[in-house]
Amino acid sequence: MTVTAPGGSPTDRAPGPSLAVVFVTHDTRDEVLAALDTVAADPERPTDLEVVVVDAGSRDGTVAAVRARADGTRVLALANTGFGRGANAGVRATSARFVLVANADVRVQPGALQRLAAALAAEDDVAGVGPQVRYPSGALQASARRELDAATVLGHAALGRLWLENPWTRRYHARDLPSDVPREVSWLSGCALLLRREALESVGGFDPGYFLYVEDVDLGDRLRAAGWRLRYEPAAVVEHRVGASTSRARLTALRHHAVSLDRYLARRLRGAGRLLRPLLPVALAAWAVVTALSERRGAARSTTGERLEVPGRSGSR
Repeated sequence: MTVTAPGGSPTDRAPGPSLAVVFVTHDTRDEVLAALDTVAADPERPTDLEVVVVDAGSRDGTVAAVRARADGTRVLALANTGFGRGANAGVRATSARFVLVANADVRVQPGALQRLAAALAAEDDVAGVGPQVRYPSGALQASARRELDAATVLGHAALGRLWLENPWTRRYHARDLPSDVPREVSWLSGCALLLRREALESVGGFDPGYFLYVEDVDLGDRLRAAGWRLRYEPAAVVEHRVGASTSRARLTALRHHAVSLDRYLARRLRGAGRLLRPLLPVALAAWAVVTALSERRGAARSTTGERLEVPGRSGSR
């Protein structure tokens, strides 16, 4: 098999499995077992599909439970060093040309893998393809996005919990773009993302400097800078079960968001955008306060059943 990266020379890869799935998990045993069940039950799954679970230091019996399965799923038991490092290790453990990197709380709908693979195979300069992502309620989850800018991030962080239809949140979620039409995008949610191995390797994989959140945004930037493209394929559908969590867990997630967003903005912003960076902690603090007040009133979810999203990622891990 010969593959040519944008601007590069053809490289030969020995024939092998065409498709692999890598789930990255941490203390989500029941979720990842259910996710594996959806992959195993897909009547269109390739017969040579590679499936790998990367466990990041779970203490809930995930490793033993996955190893007890009789479906050939492999397990990498690692320390909890972040999603990016785990995903990179999982990809290295496979040999397939295309690799789906996914959260443990994703349910792959029948035919989704084949549709994503077909879309990725159709154009040699496409590095990754993302599916249509839906909540269990059926509500659409924003997963195919525009390039982030400081004003959009800050506006969404400051107002997203108070005014759902504010222009910054609408732009952040790309609500003005059709959800049922294939299109090119700036970045795709890492909750379920099919990647071309050659493309991922050409940019060094996910940046391990992002422990949690924003690594998918950063990857999209680097792939596009290297000449690759990213595509959204709505014919492939996955369900993302962003589960309930404790208030303490949500605050921990918010801290990870803040650190990752600050790192991203520090590296990417130029000119006037840099002037807005100091406002990020203020905007995220406002988000945290409104979230806490909403939960006390029993209104932690929106009326559509969609989780109100912290800036920097579609859903959570």
